Amino acid sequence: MPSTRYRLPRFAAGCAATVVASALSVLATAAAAEPITLAEALARAAASSPTLAAAEADVAAAQGRAQQAGFRPNPELGVEVENFAGTGAFTGLRDAETTVSVGQRFELGGKRSARQRAAEAEIEAARLRLAVARADLLREVRDAYAEAFADGRRVELAREQFVRAENLQTIATELVDAGREPPLRALRARTAALAAVAGVRAAEAEYAEAQRALAALWGGADDLPEPVAPTDEAVPAATVDPAEALDVRLAEAEVASSVAVVARERTLSRPDVTVSVGARQFRGSDDTALVVGASLPLGIFDRNQGNIAAANAERTGAEARRNAALAGAIRRTRDAQAALRTAEARLAFLETRAEPEAIEAVRIAREGFSAGRFTLLDVLDAEEALNTVQSELITAQLDRAQAIAALTRATETEGSSQ
Repeated sequence: MPSTRYRLPRFAAGCAATVVASALSVLATAAAAEPITLAEALARAAASSPTLAAAEADVAAAQGRAQQAGFRPNPELGVEVENFAGTGAFTGLRDAETTVSVGQRFELGGKRSARQRAAEAEIEAARLRLAVARADLLREVRDAYAEAFADGRRVELAREQFVRAENLQTIATELVDAGREPPLRALRARTAALAAVAGVRAAEAEYAEAQRALAALWGGADDLPEPVAPTDEAVPAATVDPAEALDVRLAEAEVASSVAVVARERTLSRPDVTVSVGARQFRGSDDTALVVGASLPLGIFDRNQGNIAAANAERTGAEARRNAALAGAIRRTRDAQAALRTAEARLAFLETRAEPEAIEAVRIAREGFSAGRFTLLDVLDAEEALNTVQSELITAQLDRAQAIAALTRATETEGSSQ
């Protein structure tokens, strides 16, 4: 019985031309990008971040308020003219009395020192807020860098998948031409190749978005930084005392600031004394006399009780936030440690077991397909399994990098954040 040779339909030949053109386009695509290491990304963000600039301005503002808190009240110069422009003997300025005096308000009850302590406590809190903002920013950079690096790997993987799919459709076409496979097999292989083209395009779009997200952390509007190295940093030691964690230190500083504010508001309930000294001139006799005065407000209605109550309430809230910060620091450290263990176990399994076996399965399936022992569907199934394993491997590497970033942030102390 004569062998039957299958001929490709005309539209199938057009599909082949489309795949070839797509192959050239995919392999030639390369977005212009600036190579950058993780250390360079961290340094750039620390130097140019608008978030850190705002936090540094807050520290400078607190220092300015502390400087202002140390000043004493200014003296007051007073001028009074009495007994003029009246009637009778007081017509005109003939019997006018002119008094020139200097008054000084003396703060009592430790107001100035309490005001200074509150301002200094606010400087410490602002400085720790800056340290927290820096630590948060560096974690965001680590996460964004890891995400961009993973997306770059996904682009490479998508291109490798396309090359394999293109190679497979070439083999399938040759088998169809040799009459060993029906035309549907070649069409199925070309469909897989075209799907691989779409996968490359989607991966490139996600990669570009991740690059822009990374650049935004240092204010780069049009930058496309290209992560060039894995994000495997050293795993931080998790033996840090939770009470020394940055968030807890900040909460403690805010408690200290609220206590100082309570003390400051209480001193404001005590009245101040204003003393004035001056000289009075009697125009009628051209005599002068010394004038001395003192004034003291009577604390009958306003004793600053509302501000004192508000300050006490804020202190209670600050103490509650400190307790919550301590519990949160412990929880975040444990969660990050657990996530890191899970990611490392999954990564080890994928690298040592799953990926090698999937690669071997693809090799056997391709060789068997070329020899006519396996079908195209067998090869596509093996390819799909390998694609899944390699994609999960990239995700596991990303999970590990982000777990390290989370653990680094959870165990951040004031010294390590500088």
